Amino acid sequence: MRTSSGGSFDDDAHRSDPAVDDLQSIYDYIALDSQTYADAVVLELLEAAERLRVFPNAGRIVPELADDQTRELIIGSCRLIYETAVQAVIVHAVIHGARDFPAVFGEES
Repeated sequence: MRTSSGGSFDDDAHRSDPAVDDLQSIYDYIALDSQTYADAVVLELLEAAERLRVFPNAGRIVPELADDQTRELIIGSCRLIYETAVQAVIVHAVIHGARDFPAVFGEES
């Protein structure tokens, strides 16, 4: 996924396909009103994901999962869900905060 301003989320080792799809959906939805704002929001999410390479434990543990390895960063109204692994951080999802987490992330409540 690439924004019109050149931001990218294409590093295969650090993202899942659903996360890329989530980011594209967020971009497409916001771009219906403003491509400039869509670029800014997605760039902010990309930069946050990139910072995780240096600070993998920056996010909090996802409350619904209570798993030390699955964490999240709150970026605006989005939840960037990721997993810390031995040599990498893997982004699994980017979910709007108002969405039903168990339904979106596949967890039973």
